[in-house]
Amino acid sequence: MESPTRSAVLLGLLFGLAGTSTSAVTVALPELTADLGISVATGVWIISGYTVALAVATPTHGRIADMVGIRLPLCLGIAAMSLGALAAALAPNFAVLMIARIVQGAGAAAVPVLATALISARWSGDQQGAALGRIAGTSATLSALGPLLGGALEAFGGWRWALALPVIGLLAIPPLWRAAPGGGTGERIDKLGATLVAVAASGLVLLIQSPSAGQVAAVLGAVLLVVGVPAVVLRVRKRPDGFLPRAVITNAVVLRSAFAAAAVPASWFALLLGVPLAAASWGWTPLATGVLLLPAAVVGFLSPPVARWLLHRLGAHRALTLACPTAIVALLVSAAGGAFDSPVLLAIGVALVTVAFGVGHPAMISSVGAAVGGEQRGVALGIATLVFLTGASVGAALVGGLADVIGVPGALIALIALPVAGVTTLLLRRREPATT
Repeated sequence: MESPTRSAVLLGLLFGLAGTSTSAVTVALPELTADLGISVATGVWIISGYTVALAVATPTHGRIADMVGIRLPLCLGIAAMSLGALAAALAPNFAVLMIARIVQGAGAAAVPVLATALISARWSGDQQGAALGRIAGTSATLSALGPLLGGALEAFGGWRWALALPVIGLLAIPPLWRAAPGGGTGERIDKLGATLVAVAASGLVLLIQSPSAGQVAAVLGAVLLVVGVPAVVLRVRKRPDGFLPRAVITNAVVLRSAFAAAAVPASWFALLLGVPLAAASWGWTPLATGVLLLPAAVVGFLSPPVARWLLHRLGAHRALTLACPTAIVALLVSAAGGAFDSPVLLAIGVALVTVAFGVGHPAMISSVGAAVGGEQRGVALGIATLVFLTGASVGAALVGGLADVIGVPGALIALIALPVAGVTTLLLRRREPATT
């Protein structure tokens, strides 16, 4: 763990496990719902519940890490992710399954934000850029393999095996406990601020998920959002150094980088859902769909050197600006693949969006990390990662909600608006000090 490459690979595998908790489980939903005697609409809540918990808990882990150090929240988060997956796999009914998935998501939220915080704290310059690229590439590789792994595990032992995959994350705790720094500012956490942020974030993610999760999610999300957002604004005014430091949430670089980068996982998760939907319409099995995504896994494995070179030569801002147009091309190619029933075009589209993810995520982390002081890096990365993961929810929700109305190709075309908005935001920025 003294090597940035080894550390990045391990952290990237954990990040990928958090992603496969969605991609590997999706292919097992038909068997799961039939076995538990629930409808598919009800079963989708195990995806939505996990996503909500993942997004909501992300800034909390970042803030706790600022206060007590990275080691404890990272290791506890991995333990919760792994044990939650085990409990989900052994769940006797849907109620227990939902609780386990929420615990799993809350724990998994520690991985994206604290993995990048760990790399940012221990290394700098080219080593940091290379490590961040390796995390993104490794996680993209494993996430792309999610449908294949889920399909294979389902075929081998049923849906419970697909849910149990993240249990292997427990093996990472001993080396990370030794490698992750302890100690922090020692401040007490702003519990009321954290609660209000959780309420607002839950409302936003539920509202985004409502096209696939149903009317109840839409109403509950709208209520939580309407109540939570004004309350968060008032809390920040009263406690500018509280759970959401005003200096961070008003930092233009942090906000701009996070918003633009969010378009990349939106495109990525849209394809992770859209490609299986298109393949299923052709009569393909989940295992065959997983094989279709193998080229993307290879691209993810090979992308870290590209990300490192781009960050070194272009800087974080320009590299992120390049990732958004790549996502646009990926969506266009994939939409064409769906429209013309072309597996080749779908495979190329997913490979392209994997490149965008492999470049965009480390560029965002590098940009945000350079824009704030070390004492606020954890919460800044937490907020940026929250926006980043919310983008993933948007992508999945749009495809899930619009595919039945305008088809998968139409949904992917509609989603192009997000990376277009992202690249526009980056190109129209005011003059600011360059960050790398």
